[in-house]
Amino acid sequence: MPDDLINVSYIVSAILFILGIKMLGSASTAVRGNRISSLGMLVAVIVTLTKGGLDYHYIIIGLIIGSVIGLVAAKKVQMTGMPELVALFNGFGGLASLLVGWSEFEKGGEGNWFLYSVICIAILIGGITFTGSLVAYLKLSGKVGGNAVVFPFQKFINLLVMLSAVLIGLILIIPNNVFENGAALVWALIFLALLVGVLGVIPIGGGDMPVVIALLNSFSGLGAAAAGFVINNTVLVVAGCLVGASGLILSIIMCKAMNRSLANVLFGGFGTSSSSSGTQVEGEMKALSVEDSYYVLEAAQSVVFVPGYGMAVAQAQHVVKELSEILERNGAEVRHAVHPVAGRMPGHMNVLLAEADVPYEQLCEMEEVNAIMPTVDVAIVIGANDVVNPAAIEDEDSPIWGMPIINVHQAKSVFVLKRGQGAGYSGIINTLFFRENCRMIYGDAKATISGIVSQFDE
Repeated sequence: MPDDLINVSYIVSAILFILGIKMLGSASTAVRGNRISSLGMLVAVIVTLTKGGLDYHYIIIGLIIGSVIGLVAAKKVQMTGMPELVALFNGFGGLASLLVGWSEFEKGGEGNWFLYSVICIAILIGGITFTGSLVAYLKLSGKVGGNAVVFPFQKFINLLVMLSAVLIGLILIIPNNVFENGAALVWALIFLALLVGVLGVIPIGGGDMPVVIALLNSFSGLGAAAAGFVINNTVLVVAGCLVGASGLILSIIMCKAMNRSLANVLFGGFGTSSSSSGTQVEGEMKALSVEDSYYVLEAAQSVVFVPGYGMAVAQAQHVVKELSEILERNGAEVRHAVHPVAGRMPGHMNVLLAEADVPYEQLCEMEEVNAIMPTVDVAIVIGANDVVNPAAIEDEDSPIWGMPIINVHQAKSVFVLKRGQGAGYSGIINTLFFRENCRMIYGDAKATISGIVSQFDE
């Protein structure tokens, strides 16, 4: 294929990427945006494969293996495992960038300082993304503890390791030095990059995982952009920059939703054992039966569902949709309030509700639903914790002080669906559970809601 036609095709792919990402900003157009972005990537891949000098045997083998893994993951991984899967995808994207940079270095030969620079950047960002994503995966999947891991002089050690990696990168770009004496330095750079990824994520607690996932996604994009410069592929540079920028913007938006800075998330150690401190909570949690909750809901004229990770664990989104339809037929106005950091990854709850075909017009932003919360008859919290914790606006000693929340405590009645009386993933006690207008309905969320539905059917 002529070079001019290839470049035009890359421009078309870039336009499709931009349009697709723009559509992802709205729930009503997200599916279409995903398809358009996929089409752009398909065009880019096909055009790239038309270039000469490629070993199609390895390419075909790679496509087959990757397609099988992707198909199995799409079919087998439950929605509860989606955050872990996204973390792994980010990680393997980073590993690909690292391998591209390393491979280009191993080719040897003459080059300029810019080429050596982007090789080092691809290796550094790729290594950080890979191991950082693996640690995030282990925390999200429960294979290691979700709490922040801190130790003495941690920040100093992290800074020292990072500066060492940068120093090695600067040495490697010195002309006439790279390919003669650089092999050992490249191995050292790879090791330090992998180490930075581990040290950078272990001090981040489970409550901040949505931000970490978004940031690692940004890193994977930046790594891809660097790899694009390494192999001189325009569309890879464009796609990587788009992913890097959108991931960073999303990280900042989510930090704003928690009233915290990105630096505080990365270096604050939120989620350590000391993070659960705060004003002592008085009173007790009051339980409510499914039958009694039915009588309250049967008379309700306004109901707000607030989903959290507990809904994902119980796979309760479909019965939530069923109950909301019953309540609407019964004359109630139903809304679904989604906090920006609910769940374990950005947009986690939106994906679950979309899977259950919950109408887009019923989805409410935090500010929108908070404005009418005092008029709500019943707020049903399904497995959410920190995003509805009144301590964030009432207790200055709380670790989440200042974080914007969904003000369910202002509703006339609050039903909290939980498996037990334990604290949430971040380990912070929720003062909402001790309020006079709050009742706890213990058990599996799907079974609980199904029980309420059956009460209406009788």
